[in-house]
Amino acid sequence: MRVMVTGAAGMLGRAVTAEYAGRKAEVIALGRHELDVTDLGRARRVIGAHRPDIVVNCAAYTNVDGAETEIRRAFLCNGLGARNLAVACRETGAVLVHISTDYVFDGKKSGPYGIYDDPRPLNVYGSSKLWGERALALIEGRYYLVRTSWLFGPGGNNFVTTLLRLVQGGGEVRVVNDQTGSPTYTLDLARAVADLTLTGCCGIYHVTNQGNTTWYGFAEEILKKSDLRIVLTPCSTEETGRPARRPQNSVLDPFPLEETVGYLLPAWQDALARYMDSIPGK
Repeated sequence: MRVMVTGAAGMLGRAVTAEYAGRKAEVIALGRHELDVTDLGRARRVIGAHRPDIVVNCAAYTNVDGAETEIRRAFLCNGLGARNLAVACRETGAVLVHISTDYVFDGKKSGPYGIYDDPRPLNVYGSSKLWGERALALIEGRYYLVRTSWLFGPGGNNFVTTLLRLVQGGGEVRVVNDQTGSPTYTLDLARAVADLTLTGCCGIYHVTNQGNTTWYGFAEEILKKSDLRIVLTPCSTEETGRPARRPQNSVLDPFPLEETVGYLLPAWQDALARYMDSIPGK
């Protein structure tokens, strides 16, 4: 099996690359300099030359607040990039795995979002990811659309490492307590992605670690597992003054993930413990 990973230098790209390599797949790991997904001609040439069986698209513009002003850049990468890969994959017969986000939803639903709930993004980042999702459907190739949320893991900045860095200085740390979602470990997500591609059951999937919490609850668990003592204060999203609006509820319903691959991801607390055990000198 030949697998191409775009955005391979990023946090999720590294995890996906390692997962497939551990399964003895031939992995072609490409960073932005090797494959700029916003360039249709280049996407066609690179995918046409390597002829992968599977392309896992981890390339993304992920600066949620930055997207509010860098609108074109966000839509180029998250929207047009997905379309370009879908076109190139359709032409070569490759299966595309595209990673999307919980932020395509507006957060107004009282319960978890199912795979066919209507997306209504609140911010430019979510809108750009939705553009990519809809482009895949229009191209009509074979694809897996995987929505996930609140990623953490080795090889990149994330909420866990950011919080641990902040608390080293002591004092008070304020954390939002009115957004609810599911923290997701990149290693667990990568395993599920690889298993999904073995099923042949293309479609939309919601893949997160099980359970949900607020960013404040997530922070509490991080501190508990690190044995650090710091004043942690809850605050509202409005108090942070961030440019981009966030959904208050972005919990994703995993159905039919278990019915397809045979399992659900472990609880987010379990995933966090495994990740923190791997951090040197935490």
